[in-house]
Amino acid sequence: MASLEFEEIAEIKRYEDFSTIDWVQDRAREELRQRIKRTKTYQVYGRSTTAVILSHLRNAYEAAQGWLVVSCIGIAIGINAAMLNIITEWLSDFKLGYCETGFYLNESFCCWGAESGCPEWHPWTSFAPINYILFVIISVTFAVMAAFLVKTYAPYAAGSGISEIKCIVSGFVMKGYLGGWTLGIKSLGLPLAIASGLSVGKEGPSVHYAVCTGNVIARNFSKYRRNVTKMREILTACAATGVAVAFGSPIGGVLFSLEEISSHFTLATMWRSYFCALVGTATLAAMNPFRTGQLVMFQVRYDRDWHFFEILFYIILGIFGGTYGIIVSKWNLVVQGLRKKYLGKYAVEETAVLAGITAIICYFNRFLRIDMTESMEILFKECEGGEDYDGLCQPDRRSHLIVSLLFASIVRMLLVIISYGCKVPAGIFVPSMAIGALFGRCIGIIVQSIQEAHPDSAFFASCGANKPCIVPGTYAFLGAAAALSGIMNLTVSVVVIMFELTGALTYILPTMIVVGVTKIINDKFGRGGIADQAIWFNGYPFLDNKEEHVFGVTVAEAMQSKITIIPSVGVRVHDIETLLENTKYRGFPIVQDKHSMTLLGYIGRTELKYVLDRAKKNGAVSESTPCYFSTPDFKPMPQVSNGSRPNLTESLGENDYFVSECSAVNVEEGASSSGIGGISQATTPISRSGSISPGASLRKYDDTDDISSYNASRHIGQGDNTDSGNSPELSIDYSQFIDSTLITVNSHFALETVMEIFMKLGPSVILIENLGHLSGLITQKDLLKYQFKNHKHSDHS
Repeated sequence: MASLEFEEIAEIKRYEDFSTIDWVQDRAREELRQRIKRTKTYQVYGRSTTAVILSHLRNAYEAAQGWLVVSCIGIAIGINAAMLNIITEWLSDFKLGYCETGFYLNESFCCWGAESGCPEWHPWTSFAPINYILFVIISVTFAVMAAFLVKTYAPYAAGSGISEIKCIVSGFVMKGYLGGWTLGIKSLGLPLAIASGLSVGKEGPSVHYAVCTGNVIARNFSKYRRNVTKMREILTACAATGVAVAFGSPIGGVLFSLEEISSHFTLATMWRSYFCALVGTATLAAMNPFRTGQLVMFQVRYDRDWHFFEILFYIILGIFGGTYGIIVSKWNLVVQGLRKKYLGKYAVEETAVLAGITAIICYFNRFLRIDMTESMEILFKECEGGEDYDGLCQPDRRSHLIVSLLFASIVRMLLVIISYGCKVPAGIFVPSMAIGALFGRCIGIIVQSIQEAHPDSAFFASCGANKPCIVPGTYAFLGAAAALSGIMNLTVSVVVIMFELTGALTYILPTMIVVGVTKIINDKFGRGGIADQAIWFNGYPFLDNKEEHVFGVTVAEAMQSKITIIPSVGVRVHDIETLLENTKYRGFPIVQDKHSMTLLGYIGRTELKYVLDRAKKNGAVSESTPCYFSTPDFKPMPQVSNGSRPNLTESLGENDYFVSECSAVNVEEGASSSGIGGISQATTPISRSGSISPGASLRKYDDTDDISSYNASRHIGQGDNTDSGNSPELSIDYSQFIDSTLITVNSHFALETVMEIFMKLGPSVILIENLGHLSGLITQKDLLKYQFKNHKHSDHS
């Protein structure tokens, strides 16, 4: 196949929506490109000095292109994050009032340097009920605007996007999910959704808009546009940068990408992720959106040590985090099921109702009314220097505070359950952390009250005299870590993120204890993080390599035994057209004939259609034109008599022509015994009639010839005699488009081993054979279907 046609087919496959990338074939294509590149480089030597210098410059640019792309992406993500922070803070305060000195200033900038309020900041009116009504109206307006933008221009901009990005990075194609429109609407709708007061966050969607940014920039470079393996490295690095700018945690972002996003994390990927996160975080720090030197609003510093008796209360926080994650994940999926069933056509109306309910309920509670990042900033702080935050540090108000904090925790959790998943850009990181902070501060105040009531107790013996012993702010901080770990089922990345937020080495061990207990609870009683459960709920083809899979059966139990096959000879254009019209399968096994079922190879749907379309365009092709599928090194046995040919719609007994639509196979080129032969060496032959083949050979075929006598090695110019006087016609040769080196296993293989092959090598399909005879095939979706049925049966039992 000519290199131009090879790239043309690859480009077509790049836009096949909801298909699965074959990483084995992608690596083969990249190996071929590198081989061609090396050949061209060697050909330069011996020419002029200018040609050699230009060749070296091109190679240097190729080598530096990766770092250039990563740097541009990091800068773009940092700028976007800073702008979103500024806009979100202004819109959130806009609901409560305005600044007299500058309408564009939020309350923090308007009252710069003041501890609590200033004369320049004014509520909308002096009449409280009117302010309440305006608060509700503005909140609903923001939510409706966000939902309308998403529904009208970019439906993929809704939600967090982490589940889908995990699938995309693993090889699932979702056309438009990482496009420019999605990036633009996500960036516009996210501040509106957060400012509306909905119980959603912007830290999760920051991963989505960061990956969109990377995709939009990287696809302008051929190195990444043509190589999905390289693009996967970029997308993984972008996910790390999204978390890095959201939490001001570059190392935590890299670990998040390793722990949650990527299923294939190489050392090169880690280095690019680190560099991209570094550039993004440095850009955000340079822009300094809060004018405090902090990368996030709730960044704090603790200089007090903790006591060993507090481990008991840390364990309580860990139990809360695990329980919270299990409850919210379970009931949120129930709500999403009801939403998908009943409210699919009413996305904007649903969002308006949710925003109205949230505003009506939350206005009267200080911790629910303000932005969640601002509430965490208040809850994390210590009570020192005479500062007070809405009575948090007043001993005589502790009973009222405990009730208020518990009420806010419960209400916020209910609102998160019903709000997360509505059709606006929405994350669950910050809402979960805010709930954990509310509950943790409540526990901290209770422990502080007990210690002050019994200062001489042996339990509190490690507390020093005449100085504060319990810091409630640290309990809020640890509660936030517990809730985040519980909802996402993360461990190491959460610990590092929380450490980078505080910079307190002394609180690494308490954070590890809390997260460890949360993980134990989640593993024992839960089903993973909410992102993993959303993948399961939506039916995405994702094999989780973090889980241990035990089936105890062979691959024959999960494979498809009724499959559509194509015999190597005796097939005509009409049969191919009927096959493409009546099926949606993405690939077909090639066998010697329907009787022996001897496996010869595999051909993709894209190749079938591409060659047929080009043949119709360039040659005199009719419905009776023969099509051959023999591999170049195979000579078919005479099985078909003259005048008879296999019907692709007839039944073949156990191997009928049926296959699951999940056979998302992307075979980019035919492979000879070397694996990629027939690509670079192929030429476009010209038949005697002067027509040009579509990449595969268009050969002379005489109707008087018997199909069984056809030799697969015959090509144009090898003596196709037409002395009978009949007018010869063209035939289509698909042989060099057939992948004859695809992965096959015996039907007695353990299903666990087949799953390991899918996860580590990344093929889209594995063919099952016995002694060279085709028995069936299996895809990732077949594995997931079997796993789902087995899981459902276990639950029922």
